[in-house]
Amino acid sequence: MSEGFTKLREIVAQLRAPGGCPWDREQTHLSLLPGLLEEAYEVAGAVRARDDNNLREELGDLLLLVVMHTEIARDQGRFDLEAVVCEVTEKLIRRHPHVFGASSVSDTGAVLKQWDAIKRAEKGTGGAHYLADLPFALPALMRAQKAQSKAARVNFDWPKVSDVIAKLDEEVAETKTALASGNVDAVADEIGDLLFAAVNLARKARLDAESLLQRATDKFVRRFNAVETELRERGKKLGEADLDELDEIWKAIKAEQREREIA
Repeated sequence: MSEGFTKLREIVAQLRAPGGCPWDREQTHLSLLPGLLEEAYEVAGAVRARDDNNLREELGDLLLLVVMHTEIARDQGRFDLEAVVCEVTEKLIRRHPHVFGASSVSDTGAVLKQWDAIKRAEKGTGGAHYLADLPFALPALMRAQKAQSKAARVNFDWPKVSDVIAKLDEEVAETKTALASGNVDAVADEIGDLLFAAVNLARKARLDAESLLQRATDKFVRRFNAVETELRERGKKLGEADLDELDEIWKAIKAEQREREIA
C-alpha cells in the first residue's frame, strides 16, 4: 500500500486504540451506516456539480469510513484492510478474463453478460433465480433500473425506445382508470407501474433515472425559490397567493430560465 494509505490506516487504528478518541472507539458497523450512506450521496453531489475540490474531499471522507469499517472488523479478529484490498483485486482479475485471460468480448453488453455469468458461478447461485441477488437496500429508482438492466442482459428488453414509450402511455391510461375507480390499492399499484415504466425509459435512453430525478428536483427547487422571491417583491408570502397567481409567476420564470439556457 502507498505511504499515505498506510498512514491513514494507522491514524484510524490509533483513534480506536485505548487512550484514543472516545467517539471513534464507540463506533460499530451499524452506527457508521448513516454516515456511510450520507458520504456516498455527497460524493454523487460533487460529481454532479463537477466540483473537483469537493469531490476530492468527499472521496476522502468515504474512504475514511471504509477504513473505519475494516478497523472495526480487525479489532474483532474477523478480517483487515489488506484482506479487503486483496479480495477486490482478485475479483477484478477473475471478472475481466477478456483483459487478464483468454476470453474475448466485443462490446460493453458482452462484458456485462460475462460479468454476471462469472459472478453467479463464483457465488454458486446456478440454481437460484437470476434476480435473487438484486440488493434490497438500494434506493427504489436505482433498484428498478438495476433489475431492468440485468433482465436486458438475458434479452428481456424492448427492442426500441418507441416500445417503451408505448408501454409508458399504456401505464398512464391504466393509472387514469384506477383513479376513476377510487380503488386506493389499484391506484397505488398503477402509479408504481408508471414509475417503473418511466425508469425503463431512462434506461433505454442510456440515462440514470436516479440522477434525472435529482436534476428535476433541483430544477423545481430553483424555480420555486424564484417564485417565492417574486412574491416577496409583490409584498406577499407563500400561502397568501392563490394558484392562478403562483402558476402565472411559475410560467414566467420557466420561460425566462429556458431563454437563458438557450442563450
